[in-house]
Amino acid sequence: MDARLNMLNSPMAGPFLKHFIAASKVVSDSALPTETQELVKIRASQINGCAACTDMHTKEAAHAGETPIRLHLVAVWREATVFTEAERAALELTEQGTRLADAAGGVTDEAWANAAKHYDEEQLAALVALIAVINAFNRLNVIVRQPGGDYRPGQFA
Repeated sequence: MDARLNMLNSPMAGPFLKHFIAASKVVSDSALPTETQELVKIRASQINGCAACTDMHTKEAAHAGETPIRLHLVAVWREATVFTEAERAALELTEQGTRLADAAGGVTDEAWANAAKHYDEEQLAALVALIAVINAFNRLNVIVRQPGGDYRPGQFA
């Protein structure tokens, strides 16, 4: 399967993507734990059906030392015992921030308060930015049908 459009080589989309990548770099350099960042990216990508991002972020997480058990259980994190309370709060915020159309009112006060118990203001800002940027990347990749499976860790470093 080939993508409908090569976003990286497009004269219009290439420069656009460079700005998205720069925005995600700000988040990756933040105080939000790297493990949490990858879990958030994986969960949003699963929800959005983004094969390319799910492929990339599961491989990056594994390469960084994430365990196979945790990677396999991200999709069912509520029923899994392998995630910290902070990670669970981040995953809940991710789900609610990704499924905006499914719930009138968007993210609940309860989900926000729970995340705020575990993350300081800068980490919360990074978490919100991360949820927004991974959802944008997911949408770009789903629209152009970017396939998953061929990503190599560090490929875009």
